[in-house]
Amino acid sequence: MDKGVVIAGDIKINLLDIELLTIKLRLVVASVDKAKEMGIDWWESDPALSSRARRDELARENAELRERLARLEELEPRRAEEEAP
Repeated sequence: MDKGVVIAGDIKINLLDIELLTIKLRLVVASVDKAKEMGIDWWESDPALSSRARRDELARENAELRERLARLEELEPRRAEEEAP
């Protein structure tokens, strides 16, 4: 698939001329290469779809937790000194 297909549509639900719900649908069907050419690559950064994104997210979370732990460990000796009689 070198071209791709775009499907667009709107669904509106009205009751007595009062708009209750509007759904706008936009669907692009293209090859991965064509999508990347168009700048569409959201699946690469979604942890649910990309193992690399999942590893990056876990590494970031791990670094944040290590930083928090280091700060807590810095506070602990001070707290022990303050509580000593």
